[in-house]
Amino acid sequence: MDFFRDVEISFLKIKRGFIRYRVLGNGPPLLMLHGNPQTHAMWHKIAPKLIKKFTIICPDIPGYGKSFKPKLSLSHEDYSKINMARDVSEFMSLLGFNSYYIVAHDRGARIAHRLAIDFPNKVIKMILLDIIPTLEHFERTDMDFAMGYYHWFWLAQRSPIPESVINKAPEEWFFAHTSREEKNKDFFSPLALTDYLECIKNPETISAICEDYRAAATIDLVDDKLSRKNNIKLQMPIQVLWGSKGKIEEWYKPLSIWQNYCSQEVKGNAINSGHYLAEENPKEILKNINNFLT
Repeated sequence: MDFFRDVEISFLKIKRGFIRYRVLGNGPPLLMLHGNPQTHAMWHKIAPKLIKKFTIICPDIPGYGKSFKPKLSLSHEDYSKINMARDVSEFMSLLGFNSYYIVAHDRGARIAHRLAIDFPNKVIKMILLDIIPTLEHFERTDMDFAMGYYHWFWLAQRSPIPESVINKAPEEWFFAHTSREEKNKDFFSPLALTDYLECIKNPETISAICEDYRAAATIDLVDDKLSRKNNIKLQMPIQVLWGSKGKIEEWYKPLSIWQNYCSQEVKGNAINSGHYLAEENPKEILKNINNFLT
């Protein structure tokens, strides 16, 4: 079993809208948060293999997949990681989970980072995939970052500049965007890819993706600087993993950077993969989940 074939899709209403999700397995709760431009389907090679050890909760994060789309505004506040983390915390509470493990990738990992800052008692342990803190990216920006992660600056342009272009050819944009490391179009599982493409062909999803990046370049930086000024650090055990074929290892010393944001020693290492670790090298991700969370 490497997909959610027999796992029912559910929707749960939180204050700001409906969250699409799947729950499977038995045991301590493990929340899995996906990245951009994907959906919860990105965990299809991971989640089904953990069902004997964990209760796996896989939602579409706010704005993405078929979850609700927060309101658009000039301040981008509804897409702040503070608000999105609050959404996820509320979602988990409504499901009856007051504390849980987290594994999160890309944009989902940025939500997880803020959730762990604002709700430290809810996060038991956390694994973050292929990121350093948003604030660090922007403060260390150089030509390599601007060229390699150009989409951070493109998607953050004022509405509707990026949306108007992407919505003309969303499928072509998807394959261009997910090819930071060169890959064939059959890289993603057909069932997962069908879900990704269906969702990004919805113009509201594209607007949400852009708003996510606009928030990252504006209000999130304000919030992150305040947390740093107040010396608020992550209190729970943290593991960070990154793809050896990606940019994180090429540009940064991720363990050293993350250590500045954590009160405990940060563990982590490179995985033999590109940016999409859970789909490219699920065996190593599963090994790390089993070793670190159990």
